[in-house]
Formats: sequence, C-alpha cells, structure tokens
Amino acid sequence: MKVEASMSNKNASLKSGIRDNLLRETVHDFLQQEIKNGSALSIVSAYFTIHAYEKMQHSLNQIEGLRFLFGDPDFVKRMDPNNTDTKAFDITDTGLALNQQLRQKPIAKACAQWIKEKVEIRTTRESNLIHGKMYHIANNGVDKAILGSSNFTVRGLGLSSNNSNIELNLEVDSDRDRTDLKAWFDELWNNDELVEDVKNKVLAKLKQIGQDHPPELVYYKTLYELFREEIETRQTNEQTLEDVHLYDTKIWDKLYDFQKEGAKSVIARLLRHNGCILADSVGLGKTYTALAVIKFFELRNERVLVLCPKKLRENWALYPAHNSQASNEFLDDKFGYTLLSHTDLSRYSGNSGGINLADFNWQNFDLIVIDESHNFRNDTKPREDKEDNFRHSRYSRLLEEVIKEGTKTKVLMLSATPVNTSLTDLRNQIYLMTEKREDVFRNSLGVSNIRTLIRQAQKAFKAWEENATRDGTRDKTELFNTLGTEFFQLLGGVSIARSRRHILKYYAEEIEKIGEFPTQLDPVNCHPPTDCTDPEK
Repeated sequence: MKVEASMSNKNASLKSGIRDNLLRETVHDFLQQEIKNGSALSIVSAYFTIHAYEKMQHSLNQIEGLRFLFGDPDFVKRMDPNNTDTKAFDITDTGLALNQQLRQKPIAKACAQWIKEKVEIRTTRESNLIHGKMYHIANNGVDKAILGSSNFTVRGLGLSSNNSNIELNLEVDSDRDRTDLKAWFDELWNNDELVEDVKNKVLAKLKQIGQDHPPELVYYKTLYELFREEIETRQTNEQTLEDVHLYDTKIWDKLYDFQKEGAKSVIARLLRHNGCILADSVGLGKTYTALAVIKFFELRNERVLVLCPKKLRENWALYPAHNSQASNEFLDDKFGYTLLSHTDLSRYSGNSGGINLADFNWQNFDLIVIDESHNFRNDTKPREDKEDNFRHSRYSRLLEEVIKEGTKTKVLMLSATPVNTSLTDLRNQIYLMTEKREDVFRNSLGVSNIRTLIRQAQKAFKAWEENATRDGTRDKTELFNTLGTEFFQLLGGVSIARSRRHILKYYAEEIEKIGEFPTQLDPVNCHPPTDCTDPEK
C-alpha cells in the first residue's frame, strides 16, 4: 500500500519502536542514525534497487562491510528498474520529460564499485523461502537491529517524496534478541544447502545496466517505449484473431497485406477505444477491410449493424448469407450482419429491405459500421414538427437511441473525407464512439477534453492557413508543431488514414505483384461548334 506523506505527517512523527514510513518515522531514519564509520551490516531483503543505494550512498560508502541475503533467487529481475517500471519518459508538447531511470547508468557504476569493495551477496536457492526482512548493524560490539516488512527499495525504506510504502517494522531493543538475530543470520548465511553466492551475478547485472549503448540501439529503444503500449496490444490482439479463426476465412484470404494490417489496426482500436474512423483514400478497399473486421466480431457472436447511403445499399446487400446471392464470393463465411440505410434513421414505420422499421430494435447491436460516415459530421439537434411532436435528427437518433441505449456499442466509421469544412466534422464523428463524453480518452490517450482540443486545433489551423495566404507559403512542419502532441495522440488512437502514396512506399513489393494503381488521366475538354460565325457551317 502506498501513501502520500504530507509535511504535517512528518512533523508529527510519534516516538515509537515502530518504523512505518508514515507517522512513526522511516526505516531510513533508523539506518541513517545507526550506521557509523566502520559499521558491519547484515541485511535480509527480497529486493535491492540501485536508487535506494543512491539515496543512502554517503552512509553506505563509509561502512566496513555488508552481507546482503536475498530472500528470493528471482532477485536479479528486480535489480533493473526498467524490468518493472513504466516508461522512462512522458510525451509532452515540449518534448520528452525524462524521469530518474535515464540517470541510472552512473548510479549503477558507482553501486558496482561499492559492491566490489565492501559487499558479499548470497541468495536462497528456493523461491519464497524467507519472507521477513532484517537490518542488523554492528558497531564495535554495540548492536542495533530492526525487523519487519521493508525491502531495500526507495519506497520500502521510506525515501520516496510522495508515495512510500506503509510498512510495519519494529526496532529490536533487547540485547538478547539482537544477539539471537545475528546468530540466526549467521547460521543461514553459512548453510550452503540453502543459500549460494551470487555476487558475480549482481555485478554482471549492474554492468549491463551501466554499460554504454550505441546510438542506434538507443533510438530503437526510444521508439519501442513510445509505441510499447500499441505493440503489446497488437500482440495480444494477434492471438485473439487466431483464437476466433479469422485467418481461416475467405474474406481474410482475399485481402492484400496492407488491408490485413488495416483490419488488425481497426480491431485494436475498436477493442481499446470503442471506435475507429477508417479514412483510407478512395480505391484502397475500405469495404473489404471493414468486412474482415465485421467477420471478426461475428466470430465472437457479436451482432453487427451496417448503415450505408441508400445508393450503396446493393454493394453491402451482396454479402449477407441470408440474401443467397450467387455472385457473393464469401458465401462460406456466412456473414450475418443487418443492413439499413442512413435515411432509415428518419423513419419510424414502413419496410427497408424486408425489415419492419416499426418493430425494429435499434439498441440490439454490439458493433455499428457506418459507411460514408461524413454524412454524420453535423451534430444536428432534435426539433419539434408542425404537430409539436419531438423529432430526432438522424445524428441525434443514432447517438441517443442506437449507440447510447441498450448494449455497449462499438462504432466503425468509413470515410475517405471525414473532414469537410472544419475539424468540428471530425469531433462530431468521434462523439459517436465516445457517446459524446469529453474525457473518455483521458487515461488511454492523454486527451483531457475532446471539445477543447478540437477547438484549439481548429483555431491553430485557421491561423496557419491565414498566414500561408498572406506570405504565399505553406510550411506543414509549422502547422504540426502548432497543433501539438495531444491532437496527434487523439488522431492516432481513433483513426487510420493511409494514402496511395503511403501504400506505394511501404508496401512496394506487394504493389509489384498486384500491379500499379490506375493513373488518372487529365480531363479532355469537348465542345460542339455552336458559336460558328460562318452561316454555311
């Protein structure tokens, strides 16, 4: 358990034999007070971190020697904070904010030198053999000891400025008990059947932590840390895709590699953020990519609704198995999604493709796929008709009665042009996946308020556009810097937008196999000679 220690708590420390890192002083206070020049220390702990050594470096460097006994042979993993701690930096609008992990190289080197000169290290051969923690200090025949729960870590010793562990340690004030503790430690330390020497292992680990790395490795490590969460999510999702046998479907076999990558990315965003805008350029096969995503969720027994413009209805009506179309090349996949048109959101009766809209349950779907989602770029409010009846707009009905009501609904939107006139278009489509909640991405993407962020981004874009008009230049780098990191975190988290140029650059080998994209020809102006002045013509 962690606690934020306030100054009032520290100032109100109780005089007690207990050291709890809260009101009754810290284990560090005890060690700092009792360690003298020439002290001999004996410690039992499951953890040892170089940052705890750094905090006590001045006192520890003056001791005569230390015998350190690890209570778990798995201790080496705990030597390196990178194995368990979070990223070594946070992304901010001004760059990378480093934390103390990036200072660990000189600390590791200093700690290694200290261990070489003054420390012996052993560990139990079996896991979980020793649970208690002990610190024994011998000063020329005068012994001091403390016994309890604190490991040799910054938090365990009570050295953290705001989140030390609440521990339970008791100072041993009886000479007999201190002598017994020392004898117990000596017996265990000298029992080769139970413990083994691991000093060289510790030094090897410290050498690894403190070594210099080539710039290339640092660069790749930085990239990994930046995208670690996404990479780990993709790895988890990869297993999920295998588990539902998506790779065995006809639609998956039909996809090109760039479409498969797109489908995986869409699925990852739907699972993590409840929505995604697939904004690939025209001609990159968004429909087939969406079909693969639909099949994934159908294989999980989730119900899918596809909403498309009326003019595209025949395209989507081809694939559901119950329509039994001979030209459906994915009949074996047995697609079962429900298909309706955008305009059906304005209707409360009648039939649409054999569906009785009067009795239709709009709230019954786990995933909604909206083709040409830019048609929902306007947050049109409900209104009253001439008979004073409350009437939803298509947007408000989709949000209030389809997405918010009933089962938790994920939203996939397809559009090559999600932004038409302003970034507000994008915001309104993002609202469909967040149920219009502004702070839903606070923890996952670091976006505290969607409306505020989009408003600031639109303002920055407008200022950049006006400046570009005045001086005749358009510096995209300047725009990107102005928009800020949070905006791109949002875009990257909820959308995928790839151009033909992107596909040509990063999937060049595949493009060579399947052929180049068709080249758009220049328009040819044709006109009849209706303005001839020659009367004979």
